[in-house]
Formats: sequence, structure tokens, C-alpha cells
Amino acid sequence: MINSTNPLSAQPATSEVALNPSGTYARPAAAAADRLSTDSAEFLKAKVADDPAVRPDMVARGRQLAADPNYPSAQVIGSVARQILQAPDLSEDQS
Repeated sequence: MINSTNPLSAQPATSEVALNPSGTYARPAAAAADRLSTDSAEFLKAKVADDPAVRPDMVARGRQLAADPNYPSAQVIGSVARQILQAPDLSEDQS
């Protein structure tokens, strides 16, 4: 339990709290009814539907790279391998 008293005087700290001297408190304003707008969702669905599922230019680029015996370069493969070896094994307990 957290004690809300001032450690110097053991009195509650009221200087930071605005107290209502009349003892009456106003009710918070009623929250507006929740509303859901799906306008943006419909827009996004339409944009996704407009994009082709397969991009022929990317397929052609992938085929080019797959046929290139120097892709990826030995330097890139070595760099990725070093990063993998230096990464911590997350399956082991690190605590």
C-alpha cells in the first residue's frame, strides 16, 4: 500500500489537491455515444482491390536475380552470416 502522507510531517499533502470547500462535486459530463465510422476502411479495401496480386515487373526482377550466380555477393552473405552468429540465442534463458 502506498502511504499518501508527507514523510516530514506525517500529514496528508493537500497543497497539490484542489479541495471543494462546499463539499459538493460536479458530475462529469456524460460521454457522447460511441460511434464507428467505416469510411476509411472502405477506402482501404478499395485501394487493396485496385492493386494487382502479382506484379509482373517484380516477378521478372526476381527471376533475373535468381539466375545471377553472383547474387547475393559473397560479401553480403558473409555479413549476414556474421550478424546471425553474433545475435543472442533467444531460446536460451538470458536472465
